[in-house]
Amino acid sequence: MIINILFFLTPKAEVAFLEDDYSLRQVLEKMEYYKYSAIPILNNEGEYIGTLTEGDILWYCRHNDMTALNRPENLRLTDIPRRNDYATVNASSNMEDLLSTALRQNFVPVVDDCGKFIGIITRSDIIQYYYDRM
Repeated sequence: MIINILFFLTPKAEVAFLEDDYSLRQVLEKMEYYKYSAIPILNNEGEYIGTLTEGDILWYCRHNDMTALNRPENLRLTDIPRRNDYATVNASSNMEDLLSTALRQNFVPVVDDCGKFIGIITRSDIIQYYYDRM
């Protein structure tokens, strides 16, 4: 049986994401409000360009001047190096590709054929699907 992975999709309209021109203040406010530990980053064209994690922010602070947190509006999101970007899947991917990607990250960004971000699929939704099938 072939399963369409879009069945599991949380659409972009329902996903909190960052825009690549955000300041650290905007990033922290959004992550705190949504209680996310990792959040997708999109460019102005709506393309997925990476994922920022709490760890990325902590490592930045560890290796740089911690006073950046005193004036977070002066630090840009693009100034914070990301250690790992979450791998994406295409909307036409199969369950096996989705599952193997989700093993390494807590959500999987989904893009269309033009590379535009259309939403995410959470690892918990995938686990629930396989659990229900058992």
